[in-house]
Amino acid sequence: MPYFHEVDRFKAPEWVKETVWYQIFPERFANGDKTNDPKNVLPWGSKTPGVTDFFGGDLQGVIDHLDHLVDLGINGIYFCPIFKAHSNHKYDTIDYFEIDPSFGTKETFKKLVTECHKRNIKVMLDAVFNHMGDNSPQWQDVKKNGQNSKYANWFHIKKFPVSYKEGDNFEDAKDITYDVFASTPHMPKLNTADPDVKKYLLSVAKYWIDEFDIDAWRLDVANEVDHEFWRDFRRVCDASKKDFYLLGEIWHSSQSWLNGDEFSAVMNYAYTDSIKEYFIKKELPLSKLISNINDQLMMYRKQTNQVQFNVLDSHDTARILTVANNDKDLEKQVLAFTYLQPGVPCIYYGDEYGIDGGEDPECRKCMIWDKSKQDLSLYAFFKNLVSLRRKNNDILSKGSINWNDTLVDKNLVIFKRSLNGREITGVFNNSNSVQKVDFEGTVKMDNLVSFAEEKVTISPKGFIIFSK
Repeated sequence: MPYFHEVDRFKAPEWVKETVWYQIFPERFANGDKTNDPKNVLPWGSKTPGVTDFFGGDLQGVIDHLDHLVDLGINGIYFCPIFKAHSNHKYDTIDYFEIDPSFGTKETFKKLVTECHKRNIKVMLDAVFNHMGDNSPQWQDVKKNGQNSKYANWFHIKKFPVSYKEGDNFEDAKDITYDVFASTPHMPKLNTADPDVKKYLLSVAKYWIDEFDIDAWRLDVANEVDHEFWRDFRRVCDASKKDFYLLGEIWHSSQSWLNGDEFSAVMNYAYTDSIKEYFIKKELPLSKLISNINDQLMMYRKQTNQVQFNVLDSHDTARILTVANNDKDLEKQVLAFTYLQPGVPCIYYGDEYGIDGGEDPECRKCMIWDKSKQDLSLYAFFKNLVSLRRKNNDILSKGSINWNDTLVDKNLVIFKRSLNGREITGVFNNSNSVQKVDFEGTVKMDNLVSFAEEKVTISPKGFIIFSK
């Protein structure tokens, strides 16, 4: 560049680099207020959830359990949608300006944000702007009035009257005469290039920042919304609150969205998928894991990598424990490796107590609050891992990453994170045999490391982390 303008610089919020996130699916975290339970609510945790089941989770339940998150060490909550919607997942928004009645009221949410901020916990909401629910007044007007509806241009409609044929289940359909998310007829796609749609959605973005002081938006199906909309969205958020975090849901390479004028980061599935493919699925050689990680880091600016959102599981994927075939030693190894990577980690609610589950809806089980059913040993591991991350945020966020590839053929993963003369080294044994490694001048870090000699014995699925 002949001249580097300040306005063109990529600016990552500093607070994000120090954050360990916790994702909450509100309907399944905790039922704190029985008076707002939806009809036909099921007893808490009474069954593996189905697509249309309700168990009564709400915002008061989150308030009631904030001390749990504080004890765990969490300082950021990512909420799946909380706005008025028909489904249990709330990705089919009816009204973006209202809290879903089964979750509570605006007063409850304001109290939740206040209580989070008292505990130095940031709050991120889910912005579902690619599509809207078919129970929304806008879509109902289209169904009633067809091409004469004042909302006809709000959606991508191919033929009037709008219609579809039932598919195999509630979320499926065929012969749909309008564009939708995936194949569900209940989520008609919004035309975000339409001036009225854009004005409406941008006012939503500003409202929840100005009125409730949220700290971040997670942007659902972000790669299916036009870039011009996201640029305007970024301007509105930046004008409303300094150091605001915008997280896009994009599952593939994302350079086009990460130039500083749209998102701060993306959900880093492309990065963590390689980790799971190497450690758990054994589908990658170690050399390819290193290559894939380096390729991902080289795609983006260093400032971007520092705030990328590293998720091993979520409401959209199978639980990490299930992916690891319920092998908790393997799960711990994968978690520890991920927490040492550039970017910020996120715990999917209940992972800390050993909740398992396959693809949606099984991954959305009720949180375990019965202490007799909680894996307290796994909880202690998560707590130690979060502590390690937060105590070393500076080096783990900003430090360089250097691989030792001399033992690649033995599937012994060794790498260092370095910053200003400090080093943190991780050693991970992904082979089927015990391995011994020589180290000099090692220092025990936290209580994730236990060895007394320079020659360290590492079992399969074992790992050590130390500083020097």
